[in-house]
Amino acid sequence: MQAKEFRSMTVSEINKKIAELKTELFNLRFQHATNQLDNPNRIVEVKKDIARAKTVLRQIDTNAQAQR
Repeated sequence: MQAKEFRSMTVSEINKKIAELKTELFNLRFQHATNQLDNPNRIVEVKKDIARAKTVLRQIDTNAQAQR
């Protein structure tokens, strides 16, 4: 996902998405450990998606604090 897609979501939706991505990352790591993973680059993509989502959450939090 791109950052603009995360920015169009609410905070609770972003948190749900992060939880889903973390579950997917766990499953991908498990598949990698058992040599069943078809696309190892997917692990990198999921990690980056998690980082993007957390960055957007941080930006939302920072903007909310700045407006106080």
